[in-house]
Amino acid sequence: MRAVAFHKDACLMMGININKIITITFGIGTSLAAAAGTLFALTYGQLQSPYLGIWPGLKAFIAAVLGGIGSIPGAMLGSYVMGISETFATSINSNFGYGIAFVILIVVLIFKPAGLLGKFTKEKV
Repeated sequence: MRAVAFHKDACLMMGININKIITITFGIGTSLAAAAGTLFALTYGQLQSPYLGIWPGLKAFIAAVLGGIGSIPGAMLGSYVMGISETFATSINSNFGYGIAFVILIVVLIFKPAGLLGKFTKEKV
């Protein structure tokens, strides 16, 4: 998977079936997301809510953008920053916890559009 993500053409020349690897990757990601959603729903007991994963999904997206899309250490740093800031904001007022995530995201994207550890690259289309 890492080789295909790094250089598809080289993997193709080495005889690796790229489409099969991509299909397996999406299958693994989907099954892990389904398992995480089931465990989250069972933990909080909200199986009947149609908006069950809105906040965890939104916070995960914000953490990934905050750290830098495509950077695993950046996503980890973004999630730590989000968790600590939400804990401090919730200690001040319980309603500030959700809002602080958006404020931090806007501030970081104004000053570093690629995220904290992300690298700005130009793509030719």
